Amino acid sequence: MTVAATSPDNTSGLADIFDFKAYLAKAKATVEHALDQSLVPERPESLREAMRYSLLAGGKRLRPILCLAACELAGGDAAQAMPTAVALEMIHTMSLIHDDLPAMDDDDLRRGRPTNHKVYGEAVAILAGDALLTRAFEMVALRSPGVPPERLLKVVGELSLVAGAPGLVGGQVVDLESEGKEVDLETLEYIHLHKTGALLSACVITGAMIGGADDELIAALRVYARGIGLAFQIIDDILDITASSEVLGKTAGKDLIADKTTYPKLLGLEESRKRAADLVQEAKGVLKPWADKAQPLLALADYITSRDR
Repeated sequence: MTVAATSPDNTSGLADIFDFKAYLAKAKATVEHALDQSLVPERPESLREAMRYSLLAGGKRLRPILCLAACELAGGDAAQAMPTAVALEMIHTMSLIHDDLPAMDDDDLRRGRPTNHKVYGEAVAILAGDALLTRAFEMVALRSPGVPPERLLKVVGELSLVAGAPGLVGGQVVDLESEGKEVDLETLEYIHLHKTGALLSACVITGAMIGGADDELIAALRVYARGIGLAFQIIDDILDITASSEVLGKTAGKDLIADKTTYPKLLGLEESRKRAADLVQEAKGVLKPWADKAQPLLALADYITSRDR
């Protein structure tokens, strides 16, 4: 994907061409290497194996890449943000392991292969998720050389909020409580802003914090992150009913089976697509003052609505 380095509304004329496909491939390769190095041999080996099974199972790696891009936008060194980027992917992986458990979404397939508990059993899957969550804080606090301690403290605070009751856990509880019930758009957006949206927001904000972003940029990035977070989930909801399990790498149609309220269920497919597109345009628009430096984030926003898995 190659995009022109213009302002979000394309009114500033063509500048240099930003090769998003090359950027994404390079960033993903760097992230994959860092993830592999984050879980070196240690006892118990059975636990490490279960952690690596899910952490290294592939995926788009959008969350760590968002973190690195936001750090660079703020003027920071992406290498200093890499431990936090790895931490974010660990938290994301923990949430997938736990979401797939029989007590949650009860899924057998994730990223094209059996879910963690299908391979290692429920007990080890739970513990692998717990270990990834706590390792995430270790990555930030103990494996981030060169980052000022006050910035790391802010990052730890941000991750604490997103991983706990105000974020992922709270959103998951409301999601479970809403199954089989009529849910309005406000409740649906609460669920997604506290699950998918909360973690995507943390990716952008923590990266910017490590890069030394000022309050103005942080505020703009929170708006950007909210927009792409909701758009991401809308596209997920659409793909759940329009794509196959083979393409998605996970069980298609599971939201319908669980009788969950989704954007297509409330708004219809076309209105859902429009809602996602509008959110992305809003997200891109708020970064207009930084357009020349925000090319990766602008392209990532477009990628969210154009993906097929």
